[in-house]
Amino acid sequence: MTASQTFTARRLAAAALSAAALVGAAALPAAADGSGPRDSRVEISKVQYDAPGHGSRSNRSLNEEWVQITNSGRDSVNLDDWTLSNRQGRVYTFHHLRLNGHSTVRVHTGVGRDTYRDVYQDRRNFVWDDRKDTATLRNDHRRVVDTISWDARHHGDDGRRHGDDGRGHGDNRGHGDNRGHGDNHGGPGHGHR
Repeated sequence: MTASQTFTARRLAAAALSAAALVGAAALPAAADGSGPRDSRVEISKVQYDAPGHGSRSNRSLNEEWVQITNSGRDSVNLDDWTLSNRQGRVYTFHHLRLNGHSTVRVHTGVGRDTYRDVYQDRRNFVWDDRKDTATLRNDHRRVVDTISWDARHHGDDGRRHGDDGRGHGDNRGHGDNRGHGDNHGGPGHGHR
């Protein structure tokens, strides 16, 4: 091999390595800066498990019990087939809902007309236990995205958060990737168990 051939081979190798480095560098920022949709940006931001009033099973009272889901990321997230469940295994399945970036949707217990801000489980009984419960949000692969737990028997420095009225808002948070299984049943747009 002549000196000219060695020089040319080195230039070709250097050009190939430079091209590979540029492709790698161009791909890295998109993943590193969090610009793509990520489940970790969707969370249970607030829970009103103790509906104001006398606790009647009126539809109005049922709809005062809700869980708020927030997408704090920039990109929208398709919540189709995501689930929200309580400790007893009652499950609500999201259908045909895209949660835009920096947006919130409330999941009400009672009957109502779904919008991009409010969805309804169409139940006739309360879902969330006022004394102790856990709300678990799972993605369409049944991985836990977020949880919030509350326990009214423990007061003081237990990490509880209260809203302006001091009623029924939990925030003992847990994250993980446990898998939930179960058959969901229900009418169009909703799943119950």
